[in-house]
Amino acid sequence: MPLSDPAVRNAKLAVKPYKLTDGEGLYLLINNVGKYWRYDYRFQGKRKTLAFGVYPVITLADARDRRNQARKLVANGGDPAAIKQAKKLKEKQLAASTFEAVAREWHEKQSVKWVPKNSARTISVLERNIFPYIGSTPISQVTAATLLSAVQKIEKRGNIETAHRAMQISGQIFRYAIATGRAQADLSLVLKGALTPVRETHHASITDPKKIRDLLLALEGYSGSFITLSALKLAPLLFVRPGELRHAEWSEIDLNAAEWRIAAGKMKMKAVHLVPLCKQALAVLRELKPLTGEGRYVFPGVRSYARPMSENTVNAALRRLGYEKTEMTGHGFRSMASTILHEQGWPHEAIERQLAHAERNKVSAAYNYAEHLPKRREMMQAWADYLDGLKAGRSNTVA
Repeated sequence: MPLSDPAVRNAKLAVKPYKLTDGEGLYLLINNVGKYWRYDYRFQGKRKTLAFGVYPVITLADARDRRNQARKLVANGGDPAAIKQAKKLKEKQLAASTFEAVAREWHEKQSVKWVPKNSARTISVLERNIFPYIGSTPISQVTAATLLSAVQKIEKRGNIETAHRAMQISGQIFRYAIATGRAQADLSLVLKGALTPVRETHHASITDPKKIRDLLLALEGYSGSFITLSALKLAPLLFVRPGELRHAEWSEIDLNAAEWRIAAGKMKMKAVHLVPLCKQALAVLRELKPLTGEGRYVFPGVRSYARPMSENTVNAALRRLGYEKTEMTGHGFRSMASTILHEQGWPHEAIERQLAHAERNKVSAAYNYAEHLPKRREMMQAWADYLDGLKAGRSNTVA
């Protein structure tokens, strides 16, 4: 006898599973957890079972409609279970090929070679600006127009650099999708020139010798944390990037060899970098070591020695000394050194290598961290002596 709605509704759950049959292969399987619609049929001589869902989400009428559709498929030579499985597989493949899925897969693979900060920044750009608009679209179906529309929303907020960054990241994702067979074209190439150009900016820096002298004397007079004071003293001597300075570890520094060897993973160009330590830098480090030498970081944070100092510490100290961000920044020590050293005639190659600027040949960059090292050692010591001369007020100071 066919089932009725009251019979299905009133059927009791039981520890021992049992069936209520509706007819033509449809039945309700009941256990101690719930009620499940099932359909038994034969295909090519084999008995098969198809699941239709859970009652009451799937009503009796719904289950009968699904049974009737399945019976027609069987009558026409189709296998409902195989068709359902193929549909699920297609949906799974589609889910794995959305822009967001491909992007996260790409990010996971690439982030192993990035510093955590860059990895977090990259995924944040995508999550805030790209995924909400094209994340659920299969990457093969994303059009140049939809990508541009998403990126232009960033541009309209005035974040031009972020818009270009988002386009650059998207291009890398498309190229990864092409390599893995899920896209045919890098749409970022099609959209080249579609965004407002980034206005080139330079980190604020002081390059006038008299003003450099005033700055150095101001740094010497800093009355805050001794750790911060030490970082301020080293910043002009070493002119590394602020992130490289604050992440310095004692294990990387060899005071006897007078060098600081920074691992490739910490460097912007992903190549080992060697910083010769002048006598003045060694003096600062030896004075600091009794305070922080037992820990990992040369410049630990205020709240925990297990973490490096805040990325804003040096800039905040400069502000405290009266230097606005339009006058001087932590990054500005690099421009200061580069400008003066070039003016004094030091070899461009030695200066660029010491600044760890981009190496066109990445293989060469990996092995040439010691390139021009004798000249760089000489230059770094001469630079420190030049700065001492400025502080002492010697007008004829040269590097």
